[in-house]
Amino acid sequence: MTTTTSIASPAAPGGETRFATARQVADAVLFEGYVLYPYRASAAKNRLRWQFGVLVPPAWAPAHEEHSFQRTELLMEPRGAANLALELRFLHAQRRTVQRAEADGSFTATDELHLEDRVLVPWDEGTEERVVHEVPVAELHGEGLVLPFSRPAREETEEVVDADGRTVGRLVRRTERVSGLVRLRTTELDGPYRVLRLTAVVENTSPWAPDGERDAREAALPRSLVAAHLLLGLDAGSFLSLTDPPEWAEAAVADCVNLRTWPVLAGDGGRADVVLSSPIILEDHPAIAPESAGAMYDALEIDEILTLRTAVLTDQEKREARGTDPRAAAVIDLAESMPPEVLERLHGAVRALREVTGEAPAEIRELPAEAGELPPEIPELPPEEAVFRPDSPWWDPARPDALDPVPDRITIDGVAVGVGSRVLLRPGLRPTDAQDLFLRDRPALVEAVLHDVDGGVHLAVTVEGDPGADIRREQGRFLYFQPDEVSPLEDA
Repeated sequence: MTTTTSIASPAAPGGETRFATARQVADAVLFEGYVLYPYRASAAKNRLRWQFGVLVPPAWAPAHEEHSFQRTELLMEPRGAANLALELRFLHAQRRTVQRAEADGSFTATDELHLEDRVLVPWDEGTEERVVHEVPVAELHGEGLVLPFSRPAREETEEVVDADGRTVGRLVRRTERVSGLVRLRTTELDGPYRVLRLTAVVENTSPWAPDGERDAREAALPRSLVAAHLLLGLDAGSFLSLTDPPEWAEAAVADCVNLRTWPVLAGDGGRADVVLSSPIILEDHPAIAPESAGAMYDALEIDEILTLRTAVLTDQEKREARGTDPRAAAVIDLAESMPPEVLERLHGAVRALREVTGEAPAEIRELPAEAGELPPEIPELPPEEAVFRPDSPWWDPARPDALDPVPDRITIDGVAVGVGSRVLLRPGLRPTDAQDLFLRDRPALVEAVLHDVDGGVHLAVTVEGDPGADIRREQGRFLYFQPDEVSPLEDA
């Protein structure tokens, strides 16, 4: 169940239209990682949720390395008596418990309530909240404005009936009070142009304090602003990009301080009059992929894979997913109803070609029906010897410039390392997968020494103590490190 509330001071008649395009991306930010595949409350990954843009009560923040505020700072060039439209959006977590109806008319808390099409379980739902304002830019000079807001505590019950219309239980939703404020302030910069530095701070001011060690993060979340982000818009003027600012503004942009958020241009049609300040790093003018048929909610989702995996869930797993959350139920329905042509559309899109030619990828890769006729983008066929043939290896011993066979051992720190050698993993010397950092100082076994066509050397390894090492070895699925990322150990 999603509820949307707003407060306005004063009303912002143009905000809905101005933010229409940006809100599509903002919705993805709001629900990023809301419920992860396989979309069931029992899935281990769904037991640690609410990771992006969480502003916790100030009494909870210091001792738990979380934060109660976020700060956005950027440059803007307002014209005349410009107004600044602001929309703060966040999820307010509400705790849903499940109760079973007893014969005497009472209700008892339960971990599962089985219905024909779903299994209801306790779950933290997210209700969308909006704080909307429009203020004159002239009022933001000096000390600026402080815009407080709050959401009250509430409790709601929903009767649960079976296929025959009999009451078999109820859902109880409890929402805690949350309060906060938005601080807005501008500073005019020196220079030939009228440029203002806008500082927007969002704070959680909820007075709740934890009761010793008994209150875990689950107790703080209902009093938190989850996935908090800002939409900012000018009715006259524009914002400057922090990613690609004009040369004259580079120094001023470098002085902007953004904490736990990042503002990007998000105006319709490439305009610079709207900014989305997001806890997730985005590029200027982000957009939802047109191939996406619906929200999958899995962080950095890959629609095709998630749809296929969702489609093969068992009937029991689908029942639990439908009972977990209405959004999870919608994902199941989407996967089951998606026609083949829509699913096929998810299978790869070459956007670079579209950007260069201005044509859709399908138009680029379709050849004319007339024999011998070529599209204008390809002036002539490449020579036969330049065409790569899968059955012709890049290294051919029969060729006169054939390379010598690559060695199966290499020397690292004066020690010969090859298949069967033990090494100590030292990742992090260059930008790599962040997961590799968890393997630092772990011993590993070299499974193969690989050489690429550019002369690079890579060691395929399995980590010692990994219970899945035998399966990885059988499937040929290894971890790969370069020689300077390992240290030799005594061979097994």
